[in-house]
Amino acid sequence: AVKGEKQIMKTDMNPNAKLSFVERFGYGVGDYAGNLVYSAISAFLLVYYTNVVGANAAAAASIIAISKIFDGISDLVMGYIIDHTHSKWGKARPWIARLCIPLAVCTVLMFSVPSSFVGKAQLPYMFLTYNLVSTIFYTGINVPYATMNGLMTTNQYERGLLGNFRMLLATAGTMTINTVVLKLTTAFGGGDAYSQKGWTLTFVLLMLVFVGLNLFMFGVCRERVVEQKKTEQAEKEQVSFVKGLAGLVKNKYWVLLVIALFAMYFMMSSFFGSAVYYAKYNMGDESYYASISNCLSVAQIATMFVTPFIMKKTGKRNVFLMGMLISMAGFLLTGFTTDLTLVCVLSVVKGIGFGFGAATMFGALQDAITYGEWLNGYGTAGMGNAASSFCMKVGSGFGTAVLGWVLNAGGFKAEAAVQSAASQSAITWSFVWIPAVSVLIAAICLCFFDLDKKYEKAVTDLAKGIHKSDYEK
Repeated sequence: AVKGEKQIMKTDMNPNAKLSFVERFGYGVGDYAGNLVYSAISAFLLVYYTNVVGANAAAAASIIAISKIFDGISDLVMGYIIDHTHSKWGKARPWIARLCIPLAVCTVLMFSVPSSFVGKAQLPYMFLTYNLVSTIFYTGINVPYATMNGLMTTNQYERGLLGNFRMLLATAGTMTINTVVLKLTTAFGGGDAYSQKGWTLTFVLLMLVFVGLNLFMFGVCRERVVEQKKTEQAEKEQVSFVKGLAGLVKNKYWVLLVIALFAMYFMMSSFFGSAVYYAKYNMGDESYYASISNCLSVAQIATMFVTPFIMKKTGKRNVFLMGMLISMAGFLLTGFTTDLTLVCVLSVVKGIGFGFGAATMFGALQDAITYGEWLNGYGTAGMGNAASSFCMKVGSGFGTAVLGWVLNAGGFKAEAAVQSAASQSAITWSFVWIPAVSVLIAAICLCFFDLDKKYEKAVTDLAKGIHKSDYEK
C-alpha cells in the first residue's frame, strides 16, 4: 500500500494541480466528520449540561468560555507543530490519522457526566472532558485539516472548490446532528430524550462514524505544496513562533478575514446554541427545532451547489459579502415573528446567506495566507490557520458564554415548562439580535478585503521565488 501511494505521489505532485472529484469530496468528508463533534457542541452541549446534567446555565457557559482561551492557545501550538512536521504523509495530513480515535473517545466521555457527580462536583469533570475534546484533540485534527486546503494545491479556483466541498459536507454534518441527536437520545433512552444513557449511546454511535470518515479522508487526499529547497543560510534561519505571528499581523487581509471569522463563529454559537431553547420555549414545541434547522441546512447546501459558478464570475470576497448581507436580513425579519412557517421561510433566507459565506470563507483565508508569504518573505501556513482557528474558537466560546450569561440574566430555569417573559426575551436576543449585529461586523470587514486584485501577482512571483522585499532592493 505504501509503495502504491509513493507511485501516485510521484505522478500527481503538481502544486497547481486540478483535483479530482474524489479528492475534493474526500476533503469535504473531513468536515462532515468534524461537525459530528463541532455541531453537537454548538447546538447541544449547553442543553445537555442544563437539561440532562442539571448544571447552572451560567456556570456551564463560563466553563466553555474559559476553556476556549486554552483552546485558542493550543491552536497556535498546533500550528507551530505543523510548520515543523516533516513526514512521508506531509505536514498536516498525518495528524488526522493519529488523533481521530482519541477525539472520538473523549467526545463520548464529554457527553457522559457521571450521575454520581452532583452540583459543584460536576464542574471539574465538565472542564476536563471539554478541554480534552476541544483544546487538545479537536485542535489536533482541525488545524491540520484547515491547513491541508493550502497544501493540496495553490490553484485559487481549486482552493475555492475545496472550501465549497468542505462547507457543503460540513452543513450536511450539521444537518445530521440537528436531525438525529434528539431522536437517538429518545430511542436509546427508552422514550426519554434527556436520559444519560440515551446521550452516551448516541455519541458512541456518532463517534464510530466519525473515525471511519476521518480515515477515508486521510486515504484519498494528498499534499502537493511542498517547501522549496532551502539554502544553507535559510536552514539556519528558522521562522520563530514570534516572527510567524508578527508576519500574520502585518498582513491586513489575514487580519480582516480573522475578524470576520471571529464574528461569524460568535454568531453561530449564539444562534445555534439558542435554537433549541427558542423552539421549545418561545415557539412552544422543541420538535420545531429540527424543521427550523433543516430548512436552513437544506438552503445552505443548495446554495453551495451554485456558488462555484457565481464565485468564478465575481470572486470569493463578493460572494462572501453578499452572504453576510442576506443572512443579516433573515435575522432582522425573524425578530418580528414566532410563526413556524415564517420562521422556516426566514431560515431558508439565512441558509442562502450562510451558503455564500461558508463556500468562500476558508478559500479566502488560504489566499490571504499565501499573500502573506509573498508579503513577508516566508510562509506560515500552519501558524496562519492556527491563529485563525484561535480567533474562531475564542469567538465561538465567547458566543456560547454570552448565550449562557444572557439566559441567566433573563432568569432562565431549565426545570420550568414555561419561561418568564424576561427569559423568552433573553432567548430572542440570543437567537436574533446578537447574530444580526455579528454578521454586520463581518460584512464591514469584507468591504475592505480587495485581495482578488493582488492575488495573481503574488502567486506568480512566489512561483519564481520572488517576494515583495525583492522589489525594494
